[in-house]
Amino acid sequence: MTDPDAFVETVSEGNQTALSRLGSSKSLYADTGGEIDTEPVLEATADAEYAAWQTFLEWADDEADDDAREAFEATAAEEEDHYETVADKLADDEYEPGDVPQLHEYLRDREDTVSRVGALVGRVLASQRSKDQVVGYFVGDADPQTASLFRGFGEDLDDQLERAKALLASVCESDEDWDRAEEAANGAIQAAYDEYVETLEGMGANPKPVC
Repeated sequence: MTDPDAFVETVSEGNQTALSRLGSSKSLYADTGGEIDTEPVLEATADAEYAAWQTFLEWADDEADDDAREAFEATAAEEEDHYETVADKLADDEYEPGDVPQLHEYLRDREDTVSRVGALVGRVLASQRSKDQVVGYFVGDADPQTASLFRGFGEDLDDQLERAKALLASVCESDEDWDRAEEAANGAIQAAYDEYVETLEGMGANPKPVC
């Protein structure tokens, strides 16, 4: 495989079920611990944005490839802005970011450039689904201003995907590289999905039906 667009399509199709469930309303239910209300939704979003900011900062700090480092720095800056924007909307002045999501634990374990770029694709594909649910929540809550804010976050994710695709074309020089990138992308999505399943099952909910 030598085509970044085909790569994204292959990963999306190969993880269709997981991505579909991560884009369901049960995903938001899991993220908020069953409390689908404005403050828990904002806190869950802040947790995710903070984790992403820290992940991409870590990657940028020790990345040897110049193009990849610049991309990770740009992504970290976007996620920092997202986090600060959401944190400013929280009513709880004592809020502190929660535990690192399994997705970001997985990302932080990727040490080579090819695997990081592949994992970035997987992270964006998973995050696009969950972001759509947050937008949908605020649309349903008759809060178009906040819904628009999160649509803007989604546009940044689109930019991040384009950035990742450009990196794929740059850093994947062999079939083995493309395979390793695909494995990392699949692993990122699976990490997010595994946590979704574990959380819902721990709450006594069935993670399988899409709703």
